[in-house]
Amino acid sequence: MTGHMNKLLGILVIVASLLAGWLWMEYREFLATPLHLPDGEIIYQVERGASLAAVAADLQAAGMLRNARYLRWYGRYTGQASQIRAGEYRLGDGLVPDALLALLVSGQGVTHTLTLLEGWNIRQVRTAVATHEVLQDTLSDADDEELMRRLGLPGEHPEGRFFPDTYHFQRGTTDLEFLRRALDKMDKELEAAWSQRAAELPLENPYQALILASIIEKETGQANERAQIAGVFSRRLIKGMKLQTDPTVIYGMGEAFDGNIQRKDLRADTPYNTYVHTGLPPTPICMPGRGALRAAVDPAEGKALFFVARGDGTHVFSATLRAHNAAVRKYQLKR
Repeated sequence: MTGHMNKLLGILVIVASLLAGWLWMEYREFLATPLHLPDGEIIYQVERGASLAAVAADLQAAGMLRNARYLRWYGRYTGQASQIRAGEYRLGDGLVPDALLALLVSGQGVTHTLTLLEGWNIRQVRTAVATHEVLQDTLSDADDEELMRRLGLPGEHPEGRFFPDTYHFQRGTTDLEFLRRALDKMDKELEAAWSQRAAELPLENPYQALILASIIEKETGQANERAQIAGVFSRRLIKGMKLQTDPTVIYGMGEAFDGNIQRKDLRADTPYNTYVHTGLPPTPICMPGRGALRAAVDPAEGKALFFVARGDGTHVFSATLRAHNAAVRKYQLKR
């Protein structure tokens, strides 16, 4: 009886060994076999909270993965099963299972972009964010005041607080997360500019520099003129002169602005009318870029107190009202 049992046990060992060998060979073949991608490449999305088991089962059901169980085994063996990250991933031709898992763990998914342009106001920023096809909407019910509260800055005005740049992000990023990045970047850029400010600057704090930079941003698109325009405004502030800059008037008009400024608009008593009020307006009027920020804190030296647009994007700078009026007649009134 004992001999019979030993013989049976030996057979079972041989069968188990053969089965284990077959499984090992099958497993090795699985790891060496690329995913089956009919079109050669697909964009695959891993949802937030998805497990490797769920992803493997989904890929197998779609006919792209031979054996979901083997991928789970490999994930457990390497300790990566719990490390996959949500996002969109480009699965390309020749991608084998171990490389697939490495990709899902890396988080290096497909990125999308949104560019916030220099000179945009908060309405334009929020429209661009709200209409982006990838950003997840969480702010449709939030006005500007609520937006700043959710960003941890209750009571602050949102104008000018987001840095104009091209941002890269993955699907699933929320609109609030996106705006927090732009807010943090503006804080860093403003801090860097303020730390390099010139001596005897007529500005009391970084926020005033942000306000002035926003005006400079709207006054010129010429990089070589920003410091000159900053110089004009700085000298006016030092002398107690009104800034008399049209972009602030336009901002104060809001949606009533139809493309033209009339005399009555220059006399309208809004907080942003720098023809009526001395000093800076209460908030920025747009998002200034790095160039405008640097110009605001390091204005060019000189004597100019006036400037007028030539009509080609550049300006004529004048030190006296007489010279300025002559430039206005020449370039604005065409006389």
